[in-house]
Amino acid sequence: MEGLKQLFDLFLETVKDVLPIAAIIFGFQFLVLKQPIPNLKKVLTGLFYVLVGITLFLLGLEQALFPLGRLMAEQLTDPAFVHGAKAITEQLQWYDYMWVYLFAFMIGFSTTLAEPSLIAVAIKANEVSAGAIGVWGLRIAVALGVAIGIALGSYRIVTGTPLHYYIIVGYVIVIIQTFFAPRIIVPLAYDSGGVTTSTVTVPLVAALGLGLAETVPGRSVLIDGFGLIAFASLFPMISVMAYAQLSEIKAARDRKKQQW
Repeated sequence: MEGLKQLFDLFLETVKDVLPIAAIIFGFQFLVLKQPIPNLKKVLTGLFYVLVGITLFLLGLEQALFPLGRLMAEQLTDPAFVHGAKAITEQLQWYDYMWVYLFAFMIGFSTTLAEPSLIAVAIKANEVSAGAIGVWGLRIAVALGVAIGIALGSYRIVTGTPLHYYIIVGYVIVIIQTFFAPRIIVPLAYDSGGVTTSTVTVPLVAALGLGLAETVPGRSVLIDGFGLIAFASLFPMISVMAYAQLSEIKAARDRKKQQW
C-alpha cells in the first residue's frame, strides 16, 4: 500500500508539472490559432501515456538509478578496495582510483548511447543532411565526449582541483575548434552538449559525483559533488567537432589518393 501511495503521489506531482505545458499548447491551439486539434482522442491518450511513463521513470530513478550510482561510488572508493596490497596507513594518490575513472568512462559512454534525446537528434541530423551525418557516427562521437568528460570530472573530484580551470580551458578549445570545424557540424555540436544532460545520463552522473564527494577523504559534497554534469555538456561539443574535422581530413586524403 505504501508503494501504491508513493506512485499515486508521484503521478499527481507529474500532472502538476506537465499541466502548464499542456495548457500552453491547447491554449494556443484554441485561442490563438482557433483550430480544433486533429485526432483529439489520440492526443489525450498519448498525453496520459506520457504522464504514466514520466511517473514510472521518476520512481525508477529514486529506487534504482540514484542508489545504484551512489553505491558504485562508495564501493569503488572503499579503502579496503582502493588500497589493495597497500598498507591502510599509506596515503592514497590520484592514480589509486583508476577503477573509478574507468567506471566513470564506461557509464558515461553507455548511458549516452541510450539517451533518447540524442537518438532523436541523430536521426533528424541524418535526415536533413541526406545521410552526410551518420546516426551511429554522431552517437558514438557524443558518447566518447561524455565518457572522457565524466572520467576527467571524476579525476577532478578525487584531486580536489578547482572546477573553473577545466571549464575555462574546455570552452577555449571549443571556441578555437569553431573556427576550423566544418560549418555544417558546429550548430549540431553545440546542441550535442545539451542533449546529453537528459533523462538517462543525469541521474547516474549526479549520483556518481555526489557519491565520490561523500566517500573520497577531504571532499565537500556541496563544492566537489556537483559540476560533473558540466563535463558531460562540454566535452561532447569538442568530440563532435573533432569527429567532423577528422572526417574532413580523411575525405581530403581519399580524394588525393583517387587523383593519383
